[in-house]
Amino acid sequence: MRNLKLLKSLRNAEHQGPGSPQCFTVRTETGSVLLASQYSITEFDPQTGQVVNEISLTTADYLPEDGSGAVVGIQDLPEQEAVCVATASGDVILYNLITNQLECVGSVDSGLTSMSWSPDEELVALTTGQETVIMMTKDFEPITEVGIHQDDFGEGKFITVGWGKKETQFHGSEGKQAAQKKSLEVEPALPWDDRRPRVTWRGDGQLFAVSAVCPQSGARKVRVWNRECVLQATSETINGLEQALCWKPSGSLIASTQRQPNKHSVVFMEKNGLLHGDFTLPLNKDQAKVKELLWNSDSTVLAVWLEDMAPNKDCQVNTYIQLWTVGNYHWYLKQSMDFGSDPQRAPACVSWDPAQPLRLHVVTRGWVSLTYDWGWTTERSPGLDSTDNGNVAVIDGDKILVTTFRQCVVPPPMCSFELQLSCPVNQVTFLCQPQRTNQLAAFTADGHISVYRHGESAEQSHKTTTGGFRLLCHPLVLHTTYSVPVTQEEPLALRQLLWLKEDVFLGLSAGLLPATSTLSLLSPAQEDHGSPHTLDSRSQVEVEGVVIGMSYSSQTSTVALQLEDGQTRKLIWDSLELTVEEWMDSSGYRVNFPVSCVQMALCSIGGQEHLLGLTDRSHLYVGDTEVASNVSSFVVYDDFLLLTTHSHTCRCLQLSMLTVKGLQEALSTDGGQNDETVRRVERGSRIVTVVPQDTRVILQMPRGNLETVHHRALVLAQLRKWLDSLRFREAFECMKKLRINLNFIYDYNPQVFLDNVETFLTQLNSINHINLFLTELRDEDTTTTMYPCPQNSLIQPPVTAGRKKIDVVCDALRNSMQSLDPHKYCLSILTSHVKKTIPELEIALQKVHELRVNPPGAAGTVTAEEALKYLLFLVNVNDLYEHSLGTYDFDLVLMVVEKSQKDPKEYLPFLNMLNTLETNYQRYTIDKHLKRYKKALHHLSKCGEEHFTEALNLVKEQKLYSEAMRLYPVDSPQYKALSCAYAEHLVDQQQAEMAGLLLWRCGEPARALQAFVGASSWRHALCVAQQIPLPPAQLALLARDLAEKLIEQRRCSEAAVLLDQYAKDCEEAISALIKGALWDEALRLAYMHNRQDIIETDLKPALLEAFSTQMSFMEGQRATFTRHKTRLAVVRELKEKARLELLDEDGADCPDAELFSEASSVMTGSKYSHSNSRISSRSSKNRRKAERKKLSLKEGSPLEDRALLHALAEIIHTVDKMREEVHSLLKTLVLFQFDGQGEKLQQAYDEALQLMEAAIPEVWQEGLQQSQTPVTGPNSTANSIMASYQQQRPIAPQQDSESLTPPKMRNAVKWKLTVLK
Repeated sequence: MRNLKLLKSLRNAEHQGPGSPQCFTVRTETGSVLLASQYSITEFDPQTGQVVNEISLTTADYLPEDGSGAVVGIQDLPEQEAVCVATASGDVILYNLITNQLECVGSVDSGLTSMSWSPDEELVALTTGQETVIMMTKDFEPITEVGIHQDDFGEGKFITVGWGKKETQFHGSEGKQAAQKKSLEVEPALPWDDRRPRVTWRGDGQLFAVSAVCPQSGARKVRVWNRECVLQATSETINGLEQALCWKPSGSLIASTQRQPNKHSVVFMEKNGLLHGDFTLPLNKDQAKVKELLWNSDSTVLAVWLEDMAPNKDCQVNTYIQLWTVGNYHWYLKQSMDFGSDPQRAPACVSWDPAQPLRLHVVTRGWVSLTYDWGWTTERSPGLDSTDNGNVAVIDGDKILVTTFRQCVVPPPMCSFELQLSCPVNQVTFLCQPQRTNQLAAFTADGHISVYRHGESAEQSHKTTTGGFRLLCHPLVLHTTYSVPVTQEEPLALRQLLWLKEDVFLGLSAGLLPATSTLSLLSPAQEDHGSPHTLDSRSQVEVEGVVIGMSYSSQTSTVALQLEDGQTRKLIWDSLELTVEEWMDSSGYRVNFPVSCVQMALCSIGGQEHLLGLTDRSHLYVGDTEVASNVSSFVVYDDFLLLTTHSHTCRCLQLSMLTVKGLQEALSTDGGQNDETVRRVERGSRIVTVVPQDTRVILQMPRGNLETVHHRALVLAQLRKWLDSLRFREAFECMKKLRINLNFIYDYNPQVFLDNVETFLTQLNSINHINLFLTELRDEDTTTTMYPCPQNSLIQPPVTAGRKKIDVVCDALRNSMQSLDPHKYCLSILTSHVKKTIPELEIALQKVHELRVNPPGAAGTVTAEEALKYLLFLVNVNDLYEHSLGTYDFDLVLMVVEKSQKDPKEYLPFLNMLNTLETNYQRYTIDKHLKRYKKALHHLSKCGEEHFTEALNLVKEQKLYSEAMRLYPVDSPQYKALSCAYAEHLVDQQQAEMAGLLLWRCGEPARALQAFVGASSWRHALCVAQQIPLPPAQLALLARDLAEKLIEQRRCSEAAVLLDQYAKDCEEAISALIKGALWDEALRLAYMHNRQDIIETDLKPALLEAFSTQMSFMEGQRATFTRHKTRLAVVRELKEKARLELLDEDGADCPDAELFSEASSVMTGSKYSHSNSRISSRSSKNRRKAERKKLSLKEGSPLEDRALLHALAEIIHTVDKMREEVHSLLKTLVLFQFDGQGEKLQQAYDEALQLMEAAIPEVWQEGLQQSQTPVTGPNSTANSIMASYQQQRPIAPQQDSESLTPPKMRNAVKWKLTVLK
């Protein structure tokens, strides 16, 4: 749905050569034009109008001096730095552009009628006066010469397999009459045909076609040849085929023209000569003749050069050029250039530029050079409010196809309505004034501006019906037609037009001087100065440079200009005189585009106005900053920039939240998983328009069909606006239609929602919508997970105060519904009970029961049966049946089962049995059936002593000891029985001390003593023994048994107390202290009991033995620490090497290279692999065992580096914890004058601590915990993802995190002795 916009036009009339132009070619290197006439060859620059070279063809007798000669072809040859010229007399001339020398490289006696070079300039085809084709190389060596007119069809001749005659075949739309149709007689070529052959090459240079008049029939035929000049195919007989011929550069079709009895058409042929489609020219049958057809270099535009057949009243003919494009199999006339009837203004040569696809070169017979540069544009209405219909206007000859996307999406070439004009349209512009942006103005080829507005009936469009159907949109009607005075005689003198406000137009035309432009502010003429239907120039300004683009912002009333070299200007138009200023940024610096842009727009980024520009090379600029290099289209809508990229995405960015640098960074990334700014689209999609105050983005595919998408960023932005203004209904309907999670209504601003719950209910006014909202609730903040809020936005904190979100919303809605109308919102109230995190099914069932007992009398209210049926829809029938049982209301139970599919045989016997039981026992039975054992125990405890045995069994089965003990008095026998049972359970659970306490308090001291002894709780055991009481001998024996257990548990100090105070054995007590290395306490007891002999016999030998043990342990720990540290360095070196190898394979920009600094054997080539995918189904004991197994110190294991880190940390913790023990040992060694041993121990321990403290920064390097997050995404590889997950998912998470954290040493603990060196 794009139109062609004239970016610039250059007119040069300074050169007046001899004769008249006959043909020309464009030099791709310099852009100059080589023009041949019947006298000379002239090279001139169309930009400056200066003649570069000129050489005569008559002085060397290549052309006669009387001007009767003709040049039939000219071609620039960049590789040879020469120009090849063919004359009608038969000479092929090579003109050297460096030496300005002419050389005749060949001559044909019969003369030449055309010359055509292949696109690769390796071959040249010449047609001669004898109706032959000569094929030559670029060095002008003949390859072959064949006759144009061949009797054979060619190598591509169709094969007939003999399946019947033509008369018996299917003839499609022609019907059965085609079988009897006789072959028509071939009509000769039209009288005005020049009878010259036309040659055209396919874009790849493998085939060329020749159109020539057949000498037998006198009609034109097209023949296709290959590079070896071998005939491939001959076209079918086409009556009325004309001389124009041009092969589409993309290679699919050959274009020509055909005059049919009722129309004049451009027809297309395939390479096999068969017709393949056509379109009709908007002309009468005999109105004009087509002189040439010209495809541009990218096959997007077809130029048709026409000339009227009949002269006008001045006996002169009009000449015009039409530009056609195709979309969705429809051909659009986009531009029409009328050159008038003056012979000197008529085009003599027309050609597309070979390098610039949309640049057209025209040379008139009066030696005026015209160069037109076009660009693609989409004419869309610029409104930002809801009154704008999202109009898009498409030019199609003398019609404007308008589509109003707010009401409907109509695929082209159809439209919402058509505007028919009297002559072809060249430009369309919409009014930029707010609230009136649906009005448009069309600039036609005859220099008039037609203004279209809504008629009076448009105001009542919602009431108007036609045949019972409501009109979605009223077509615009013609309001006024203005004539625009144009000083220049060439077409398209007014290049561009902007409709700024009511009756004020801004026109752009060429300046009076070369390389200048004129901007005119046009408004209707006053009545006393002229016709009111004429636009006069109210103000004009000359701009130095060629203006190629204008952009207007209705928000700031700024008009921006762009020159052909990318410079930007600002037009001040709201004063009396137009003035042009430099475009400045907020710092006062000039801002220009680095290169010219074919599309530009004004926008506000971060509160500052900027100019966006898109080049034909897909580079997007904000001022002089390039922000993206793969943009295919963009549009600025309100606060958003929407663009499509060549990576097949549609981006939507909120400009007020960004800076220019932030925009550049945002467009340089692909976005995250939940990035609302990115959306995948079909390949080649382009943005057509955005519907204002809506969420729809219209995209057009390469073929021409349309797609409507609701971009997530636009949707969420619109939803936020609606929720801020408390328009819950619009937000809900949009979210329901576009499948946006309804939790967003609450999560966006919880406090506002809770404060306006009644407004929410009133606006929705639909029980189904409220139920849908409730059923979609979940305990998740969608503003942080699914729909993250944009940066710099105010994030509302949750207001649940520890409660679940679902419960808060359900309670709030239910309270409001009950206060508004509990009968109306009955089903929604039931939903609020059921949806809570702990469903309140009993309450819901009670409400249903109340409806059954007391049905509401108002009409339209919900009945009990409907409510129960709705509950059965929400809840499983078995769950509802069990919850109804839990209410102990058999009427409710029967009401539920009646609505279910249960067989009465399943529930009636059970219900009948329950009815025969006592109330408490009945409820006990129900609760036990529902597995509500606490309630069952509570009811059973009320059934009397005869049921205590059953209660005790229930307590033992379900382990309800604490609950049961609260139900019986403390002094009751039931309480004692429960305590004993609980004690037995605690003993089984390895909680013997608690069991002893229970037995002791319930009067079972003997069993309590046994429990305390089993738990090694010696203080409680001695207390119970004293209470029993035990004899002294048995008490001493008990103390010895307990002391033995304590020594086994390394509780030597407590064992010494027992042996000393209760067993009265000081020697054994001192021995226990020596075993526990409690040297100070052992000395105290030895001197207290006057047993210094034990010091010599036991303590000193044990002291020396402890010294030897500590020294050997220290040496072992140091050796192990050094070995693990060395191995860790080797493992890290291997993994760094693997990372570098990955860099060499994937390139320096591999985003996952840093992963492998901590990766596992995925990249190191280890033979070990993770194969424990079934661990999750094992028991926790086996799982812990497998976890320990994976942290193996075996060389080459997958997590060897982690195991080494863990082992090193364990060694450091172990050695560091020895500070107090070593300090005590050193004091005792010094006491007994073992200074040498003390010095050795102190030195060894100090060296070990220093070794480990110095190694901590080396082992636990900075950044060790980085790259722990799994890296996924489009740039990840299988190896990188696997390595990342191996790194992220350690086998023992707590253990692994501890090993990655450097251990802390307790340097504050003083352990050294100053008396030792």
